[in-house]
Amino acid sequence: MNLELKGRLALVCGSSQGIGLASAQEIALLGADVTLLARNEQSLTQALLSLDTSQNQQHSILLADFSDNQAVRNIVEKNKAYHILVNNTGGPPGGLAIDAAEEEFIAAFSNHLINNQILVKAVVPFMKSEGFGRIINIISTSVNAPIAGLGVSNTIRGAVNSWAKTLSSELGEYGITVNNVLPGGTKTVRLSSIIEAKAGKLGIPVTDIERAMKDEIPAKRFAEANEVGAAVAFLASPAASYINGISIAVDGGRTMAL
Repeated sequence: MNLELKGRLALVCGSSQGIGLASAQEIALLGADVTLLARNEQSLTQALLSLDTSQNQQHSILLADFSDNQAVRNIVEKNKAYHILVNNTGGPPGGLAIDAAEEEFIAAFSNHLINNQILVKAVVPFMKSEGFGRIINIISTSVNAPIAGLGVSNTIRGAVNSWAKTLSSELGEYGITVNNVLPGGTKTVRLSSIIEAKAGKLGIPVTDIERAMKDEIPAKRFAEANEVGAAVAFLASPAASYINGISIAVDGGRTMAL
């Protein structure tokens, strides 16, 4: 199996921590030169030190706040040469869809779908010229089954999923694949915040919420971030060259649908 990414250039968004950083680490282990993109320079600098350099990879960082579309556009217009793009952005706050303000949907649409589109339009010309491209979107299992209490997130993730499927049919002939990775419960800051918010709302211990969530997962545990990152790295590799337009759930079997 060819997992070799030496000489390939990867841009990983939201990569100062969590699943984004884990994805960058796994891609670097396959030999790629990785650029980390996020808004916190100090966190990015620390994250950069965790990337493998055993194959003489040259890693770097870019700074942009995903709440500012123009900032994202400006930074990527100066840095377009990437074989691999991993779209990853922190999810919208929890809450019921019926209670959400219109502005919450607009902000989430901008942070996720619009930024994804800006990034893709910038990097695809280089991918076409190279005859090799991997666009991987980290979204959520909510595209298969909405998650209670994440109304805005469910809505926006679904939009990104349909956008990705459409792109996969448009770009496949150029050697560019577009796929989604759908994490389930993963040990990240976001999961902790969701659990804490739910525990506070219900007035019960955090451990009770964690136990109930794990009981819904056949694996009976949350994922480590690197387990999701490994799926991302595989989709970025030459071995996944004929996998296009799909969504892979990395959720320990929780989603009760194929």
